[in-house]
Amino acid sequence: MEHISKYLTPEIKLSSYDDKLFKSDLMFADHMLIWFISGETKIIQADATFYFKTGDIFLIPRNLLATIINYPKNGEPHKTVVMHLSAERLKRFYEKIDIDRRHTAEQKIYSFNGHPLLESCLKSVVPYFDMEGEFPENIASLKIIEAISILREIDRSVDSVLANFEEPGKVDLVSFMERNFMFNMPMEKLGYLTGRSLSTFNRDFKKYFNITPQKWLTEKRLQLAYYQLSEKKKKPTEVYLEVGFEDLSHFSFAFKKKYGLSPSQMAMPNF
Repeated sequence: MEHISKYLTPEIKLSSYDDKLFKSDLMFADHMLIWFISGETKIIQADATFYFKTGDIFLIPRNLLATIINYPKNGEPHKTVVMHLSAERLKRFYEKIDIDRRHTAEQKIYSFNGHPLLESCLKSVVPYFDMEGEFPENIASLKIIEAISILREIDRSVDSVLANFEEPGKVDLVSFMERNFMFNMPMEKLGYLTGRSLSTFNRDFKKYFNITPQKWLTEKRLQLAYYQLSEKKKKPTEVYLEVGFEDLSHFSFAFKKKYGLSPSQMAMPNF
């Protein structure tokens, strides 16, 4: 797989994938503002699936669990401009702004498709990627401030997300895991998102589920795969990525071991 990332600064990059697809389970430490130059992306959350294509613009809040599948399209690579909106940058931006605190922060993906100001702002950084030498930090800062200001003009409710600097608090572990078992995250990150240290996460998990996290995750993913194949009639090549497996052969082996049939046999029309 050919993956190229060109960085103007640590906060602004041009990302390109030339292979058939690239899949990752992510939890960003920064808010991510993304503009599509070419290609398609499928983003799967616990309760929603989004599709983005050329020209689309969207914001992924930090600490949001998601499976992201990037596809080249029509012979062109999957190419995006990405701005990292870091907590440090946002704290400086909001320190002198009086915001409306009546909105509660929503952990959702925000779409800003077709807005001329925001598209112009993100498009304007593309020529700089062909520059030689170091990109001036003051210009990068101006571009990011411009993007944040435009986001606020489009939808003032984004303040509740961008100006929220709290760390995840302790949540109900059973409910969280039932909603998010399809995401391949290190146990340390799952602990962080549930407001626990790794040791407390493992202890609480054993208390509530009486099984190790990895065994429980595999079981849940196989159950979801069975449902997707038998009821939704999806193809194994679609299912294994969506339920949390990284490799098709490993998925097929684990599925057949549990159910006695391969995913391909399950997907047959006469099953």
